[in-house]
Amino acid sequence: MTQWLVLVYRIPSEPTRLRAAAWRRLKGLGAVYLQNSVAALPATPQTERALRKLRHDIVEMSGTALLLSASALVGETDLMATYQAARDDEYEEIIDRCQDFLAQVAKEHVAEHFTFAELEENEVDLVKLQRWFEKVSERDVFGAPNRAATESVLAECARVLEDYAGRVYQEESEGH
Repeated sequence: MTQWLVLVYRIPSEPTRLRAAAWRRLKGLGAVYLQNSVAALPATPQTERALRKLRHDIVEMSGTALLLSASALVGETDLMATYQAARDDEYEEIIDRCQDFLAQVAKEHVAEHFTFAELEENEVDLVKLQRWFEKVSERDVFGAPNRAATESVLAECARVLEDYAGRVYQEESEGH
């Protein structure tokens, strides 16, 4: 049986930026909403620290918050499925961005645009994708199904970028 941390909170409706800030932080942690203002995460020392801090910040915003440690008596399969679906959605978004990355590198090949500036720009983009994957995989404590596909497409991106770098170096050494 999985232990969960559940944050039940209320934030004043104005200013709306306070509610948005709490929502963004919970989303960044990978929390899933059980209903309005009730979010859950698998219990880990990291998520507990983050939720304790968020609870403190909500109270500082003149809100109220209660952090609970819980296990589901009934419905854990549904909760787990919701959590897994959220991770799969994140992985799918990374895969989509990887496809954009691969298309961009292919476009550079077709245009025979082999410059160090393009290489550097593409390297920065790949690092961003890899860091994004690291963040999602850190909160993917149950191993969501799309994880392997995401790892595979990221490896393809790295291979394609390496091939592109080889062409940039070749063009440079030939003095083009």
